[in-house]
Amino acid sequence: MKKWLLALLVIASAATSPSLMAENKTTASSDDEVTVWFVRHGKTLLNTFDRVQGWVDSPLTDEGRQVARYLGEGLKGVHFDRFYSSDAGRQRETMAVMLKQAGVTGYQLNELEGLREAFFGGFEGGYNKDMAGAAARQLGLSDAAALFRAMKAGTLPVRDSQNALAKADPMGLTENYMQVKRRTQAALTDIISRAKAAGDKNVLVISSGTAIQIMISDLTDNADKNKPLANAAVVKIIYKDGRYSVPEIGTLKYVEAGKKALAGK
Repeated sequence: MKKWLLALLVIASAATSPSLMAENKTTASSDDEVTVWFVRHGKTLLNTFDRVQGWVDSPLTDEGRQVARYLGEGLKGVHFDRFYSSDAGRQRETMAVMLKQAGVTGYQLNELEGLREAFFGGFEGGYNKDMAGAAARQLGLSDAAALFRAMKAGTLPVRDSQNALAKADPMGLTENYMQVKRRTQAALTDIISRAKAAGDKNVLVISSGTAIQIMISDLTDNADKNKPLANAAVVKIIYKDGRYSVPEIGTLKYVEAGKKALAGK
């Protein structure tokens, strides 16, 4: 066989190999922008009882499922290429309700443990006010109410509140800020890497409030990053040219749009 023909066959074979095709797909486009839509799960039973819910889990309430339906309707116009949650039932359930409302079927849910809520150790399952009171004392605040006011105003960095909880936990099991940040940002990096390899443009992720706050804590200077996220609130992260931006933090506009659309049907 002539050398030029052999070379041509080698090139043709390489071009059809899955690994090289993936590389070509990634490098062929100069536009590597990926939008990741992070959503806090819907309201749960433990949320209703005002109990601490980190790695402890509970199902969505009727209200939680309804707000997930609103959000699914509000995001109907967005084509999502991939779907993620942690292994928490409340996050999986929120995704299922949302996508059913949006008419999405046959999807594959990718679970990453790094997307779990912060682990609150010895406070898990207890009352939020008791956990907040313990953190307040660590921070020199008067009481739980003062801590909640600072959090809602966005004046208390989530780094400080999470580290205070870790120090206040009598069992010494609560994750500190850096522990949560490392695993959540590692999960984000993994999601972006997979999206770039597959050419995904929009990715939907269900996670939990504190985990999302800590994940974006050094990706933006917007003080809203320190404000607690409402159930079904959206945090939009855009990756482009190796950089992250966070144009939307805790918005409920998609929930409101979906609620309005369903009311008109």
